[in-house]
Amino acid sequence: MKYEVLCRGDALSGELADRFHRLAGERGLIRSATEPDVVVSIGGDGTLLEAFHMFRPSLGRVAFVGIHTGHLGFFADWKADELEQLVACMADSKPDGETRIVRYPLVSVEIHLQSGDRIAHEALNEVTVRRREGTLVARVDLNEQLFEMFRGDGFCISSPIGSTAYNKSLGGAIIHPTLESIQITEMASINNRVFRTLGSPVILPKHHVCDIVPNPGQPLAITVDHLHFHRDDVVRIRCKVSDGKVSFIRYRPFPFWQRVREGFIQNGKEE
Repeated sequence: MKYEVLCRGDALSGELADRFHRLAGERGLIRSATEPDVVVSIGGDGTLLEAFHMFRPSLGRVAFVGIHTGHLGFFADWKADELEQLVACMADSKPDGETRIVRYPLVSVEIHLQSGDRIAHEALNEVTVRRREGTLVARVDLNEQLFEMFRGDGFCISSPIGSTAYNKSLGGAIIHPTLESIQITEMASINNRVFRTLGSPVILPKHHVCDIVPNPGQPLAITVDHLHFHRDDVVRIRCKVSDGKVSFIRYRPFPFWQRVREGFIQNGKEE
């Protein structure tokens, strides 16, 4: 098995990365920065987001696994003191063993510019669209039909696995990551006698599209996970469920709802 490690850069994560390489070499694992089978993220959820975008062109053949070195990471299955166990699982894994690959849907975003050019990205967690200053004014089309005229702070378009991130803080629903969907959640929409939006999150299935069409000339701030873009030449932003998926390698069960419970409710402890 070929692997690569991406670590957060703090002292603990760096130390764990060095130990991982040593143990992996002893167990016959091969380090490959260009063609890994498994990418190991050591740090937090932000580290795994960086790993995802670094290896996004190779999503069809790369699987991810995370070791968290701070608070419980939503993407990370393993703790710092379990590093040796993870290396052993990777070295001993067999096609007919307990190793399981789970594949989760992503957000596809295509930014159409006044020049006619298009910028395409995929998000593991979410895409956000705001005006850099003031109120965003935009038309929202669903499946190329007018849905609403929006005035407010902006939008969060999240994947199912990203529904537990920024989307949750905006009041969006938590969606099981096996459901092929995206969620569009408004940020502080203006609703009064003059202006009206739905005001509730909208969940779209695969093959449905959401187009955000800002009034011309608005300076926009767009994020794709941790990536930031400032544009004032956007004509349309099209969001949908991506045709590609992200793969996580599971060497032991860690059910999604258990992650939610431990992350948000009881931190794994009984009251």
